[in-house]
Amino acid sequence: MKGLILAGGTGSRLYPVTKGVNKHLIPIFDKPMIYYPLATLMSAGIREILLITNPGDRQSFQSLLGDGNQFGIDIQFATQDHPGGLAEAFIIGEEFISDQSCALILGDNIFHGSGLGRQLMKYQSIVGSKIFAYQVANPGSYGVIEFDNLGNAVSIEEKPEIPKSAYAVPGLYFFDSEVCDFAKKVIPSKRAEKEITHVLQSYLDLGRLSVEILPRGTAWLDTGTFSSLNDAANFVRILEERQGQKIACLEEIAWRQSWISTESLRSLASQESDSNREYLMKLIASESSRGW
Repeated sequence: MKGLILAGGTGSRLYPVTKGVNKHLIPIFDKPMIYYPLATLMSAGIREILLITNPGDRQSFQSLLGDGNQFGIDIQFATQDHPGGLAEAFIIGEEFISDQSCALILGDNIFHGSGLGRQLMKYQSIVGSKIFAYQVANPGSYGVIEFDNLGNAVSIEEKPEIPKSAYAVPGLYFFDSEVCDFAKKVIPSKRAEKEITHVLQSYLDLGRLSVEILPRGTAWLDTGTFSSLNDAANFVRILEERQGQKIACLEEIAWRQSWISTESLRSLASQESDSNREYLMKLIASESSRGW
């Protein structure tokens, strides 16, 4: 399975900060925002990843992440010249996806929950499409899933004025290789964007869309505004300080997946800040903790 991270857009809701820096490079507590979606894909066992960003920001991401080899993964880069919608990611990444299934995650979405990585690994070989539903207080700000009396999804609407349910579609999607063909057929919306909901509706119409409600213990954070950025930073800080475990620590994930050796982890630790170095060295000291 291939992974795609869409980290484009203008970040207009975060002006003036995003006039000088891509929002996905803004820190969420102790690490850049882009680490969190990357960690989700890595936890799901995905090692080949295409990061799609703005042309002017590509070099910054490459300087931060390199080719991913230090984490035992392969990161490639592509650009989205202008905000053309989420579904455009599959057109940009068609050659990268080839004939394999893929997962798309939005660069400003954070997912965290016990056993989430193992849960996502189940969709490595998917037929059709798999998405999730998450109950929110303001569904009209997202894509909304309508369910029938039996709990089956019957429609998906993008930011409806009158939501038909309280369940939003989080920014994590799994598709088979046909998604590229579906994306090409999408007619741009009034916002001049290829909406992901149109792709999902196509799968739904064919009876090939599966929807799973995320467990209540799973956290989903959309960090597109100043208030949500602050909420996410506090969430990560509180969990890390209380539990003594890092969230979205790419070095740890790679090591637990056995993608890098203990010696490689030790080398990465030597390049980290004092607190991160201490955390990684504790992992090495308790070698028996390796694995999930």
